[in-house]
Amino acid sequence: MTLLFLGSIGASEWVLILLAIVLLFGGRKIPELMRGLGQGIREFNDAKNNVKKEIKEGMKEKPEEKKE
Repeated sequence: MTLLFLGSIGASEWVLILLAIVLLFGGRKIPELMRGLGQGIREFNDAKNNVKKEIKEGMKEKPEEKKE
């Protein structure tokens, strides 16, 4: 349902949203917010990749090793 809503937003709506963000946070805070967002996404992806790696390594173990 959210995807349908986002698809209907036009250029003028995006401009209003960006203007509201600039007014709320100020021009100086936006780079800090984006940097924090980027760092959070990066940490999430690293954690996701680590879990995938652990699962693959766990599947490669021999049955005798799993009993211990």
